[in-house]
Amino acid sequence: MDLDEIQLTAEEAMEKAIDYLKNELRGMRTGRASTGLVDYIKVDCYGSMTDLRQLAVISVPEPTQLLIKPFDPSSIQQVSKAIQAAGLGLNPVVEGKHIRLMLPSLSGDRRQQLVGSIKQTAEQSKVTIRNARRDANKHIDQAAKDKTSHISEDDVERAKTEIQDLLKRYEKQVDGLMESKIKEIQEV
Repeated sequence: MDLDEIQLTAEEAMEKAIDYLKNELRGMRTGRASTGLVDYIKVDCYGSMTDLRQLAVISVPEPTQLLIKPFDPSSIQQVSKAIQAAGLGLNPVVEGKHIRLMLPSLSGDRRQQLVGSIKQTAEQSKVTIRNARRDANKHIDQAAKDKTSHISEDDVERAKTEIQDLLKRYEKQVDGLMESKIKEIQEV
């Protein structure tokens, strides 16, 4: 592996950690309705587990309400059961060919629990990013020891500095996403 490949691999791992964090935060309930809350709920339909967003149109008719209209009205009971089983604390109300979800306002205790959960998820992402840095630095050191690679000490230091800069940039993104979500929870 040359130094550019090592850096690219580390950056890809860090980007995946950011994408994972974004998906996790999108699914956290804030008291304000968001389709991201239910998009990835798995529904046992047609013999396989499928994301809800692939089985229904999800809309936000009011700030505290979600409306779910399954493409196949016969699947409405499976969708309702999946929402209840998802552990979001929401009770689906089946109204003919659609399901209405009312999002109650969050209590102070629940807000604090969510803030803690957000911080924990963000920290997990930072650990993943730091692991990518550690792995990249190991690969850089191995490449430097390899007699056939002809990598100078300056190149090794430059590569490690670039990896550290990547780490700082991605950790800053994690902090920004975390602060944004915490602010969203606290203002509702």
